Amino acid sequence: MAREDNRRDRRDREETPEFADRLVAINRVSKTVKGGKRFGFAALVVVGDQRGRVGFGKGKAKEVPEAIRKATEQAKRQMIRVPLRDGRTLHHDIEGRHGAGKVVMRSAVPGTGIIAGGPMRAVFEMLGLQDVVAKSLGSQNPYNMIRATMDGLKKEYSPRMVAQRRGKKVAEILRKPETEAAEA
Repeated sequence: MAREDNRRDRRDREETPEFADRLVAINRVSKTVKGGKRFGFAALVVVGDQRGRVGFGKGKAKEVPEAIRKATEQAKRQMIRVPLRDGRTLHHDIEGRHGAGKVVMRSAVPGTGIIAGGPMRAVFEMLGLQDVVAKSLGSQNPYNMIRATMDGLKKEYSPRMVAQRRGKKVAEILRKPETEAAEA
């Protein structure tokens, strides 16, 4: 019996490491019925461990706390891992798209901070980025902006990932082009 409890405790700790969550948007929707109007709420939440993992979720319910809880659970299930350079910025510039939403994200030097608007800022803070410059082009809808941001972050590759895919060493990937020309 004690062994089973230990397994359950360990599993709970593994499934729920310390996640931070950020409520991005709450939308009140109404349904007109015979007796009047029925109100519901939709919540958009971003969850992350601030060390390279982030996810977003949306939840709908009759009450705000329930909608937020549902959105948080969905966000934890849909988390992605993003490689970060020095644990503070992106490895390269990326572009993400979703519907009419288009976002451009650029790596930045130390001390720049997070230069991004609304929903994108929430994603970067939950991801653990400290230096990034981002711009939203197109749709200002928070759902589309977050989806476009996540689309871009999925395209992020570290030099190690590129080297592994090409069958080379990381040093060969990071070597400057002018040194190659000088060797030839």
